[in-house]
Amino acid sequence: MSLRADASLSRLTTLRLGGPARRLVTVTTEEELVEAVATPDPEGGPTLLLGGGSNVVVADDGYDGTVVHVATRGVTVRDAPGADGLVHVEVAAGEPWDAVVARCVADGLAGVECLAGIPGATGATPIQNVGAYGQEVAQTIVAVRAYDRVERAVVELAAADCAFSYRHSRFKGDDRFAILAVTFALRRDPDGGAARYGELARALGVEAGAAVPLAAAREAVLGLRAGKGMVLDPADHDTWSAGSFFTNPILEPQAFAALVERAGADLEPPRYPEADGRVKTSAAWLIERAGFAKGYAGPAGLGGRVALSTKHTLALTNRGGATTADLLTLARDVRDGVEVRFGVRLVPEPVLVGVTL
Repeated sequence: MSLRADASLSRLTTLRLGGPARRLVTVTTEEELVEAVATPDPEGGPTLLLGGGSNVVVADDGYDGTVVHVATRGVTVRDAPGADGLVHVEVAAGEPWDAVVARCVADGLAGVECLAGIPGATGATPIQNVGAYGQEVAQTIVAVRAYDRVERAVVELAAADCAFSYRHSRFKGDDRFAILAVTFALRRDPDGGAARYGELARALGVEAGAAVPLAAAREAVLGLRAGKGMVLDPADHDTWSAGSFFTNPILEPQAFAALVERAGADLEPPRYPEADGRVKTSAAWLIERAGFAKGYAGPAGLGGRVALSTKHTLALTNRGGATTADLLTLARDVRDGVEVRFGVRLVPEPVLVGVTL
């Protein structure tokens, strides 16, 4: 365990933004992580867990408390009890997620291959139920080990206890549980990846739902993500982002009907029916049709320091020399413009630390 005072958080976030933490504690073992979370901040301030920093927006003023940087490591693979062909893969919270996916694909373990290229740490994946290209971690998570700050004990939560939904779980917006490790149930089937998502199936040249080799699915996903600036590259400012900044709206039927009416006869909003009768639509579609093109740099005064990605309108990017205040100005501009045009209020996907939108 290491401790630093007034340590900059910008170097620990993919946006490369954020002021200093009063205390930065880096932990490399589960025992250190539990100790760091269980020990109160010496000045009575809050405690924030930070993994890969890929889904967080930190205030320019920083964090007046303790930031625990989770750098734990460890992957354990074992046969799942009573489940033919399944294995349990237990992953420490600090393991880089993309490396975990690459290892699973190399070992012929199916179930997470379409989640390649997503930055961040494994412990963050259950928090917002990370998903892409027809997969989400809720489909394979069987258990989450966590430190319960209320009970002051290490607990094991089954998937059914995690309240998973679209980009959400019981962990999001609630700091009761500090995630220590995540266990996934994967199939031993190197040729059993499923190209369920239309864009991925087209990239692979197969029908949607067709089985494809895991390695082929992973490579296709990486190619698609790179084309949208969603694979980290220090030389590419389009990747200096927090990924998709807004979630895809899920609307009640009446709200979606109102959206269709406001869109007009010449525009047809994407619709993806949900099991509960609601309809999911595309945030990127709304942003683009509201007049915000790729590369849009926001209102006057931002000086080109921030902009929508030149590859994908869902990513808000730091073009160099930006501040968090700059980024939030751009985010509000886009959010408000979409609401004026379509009557739909976009919701941010990243965790906002010390700031509000």
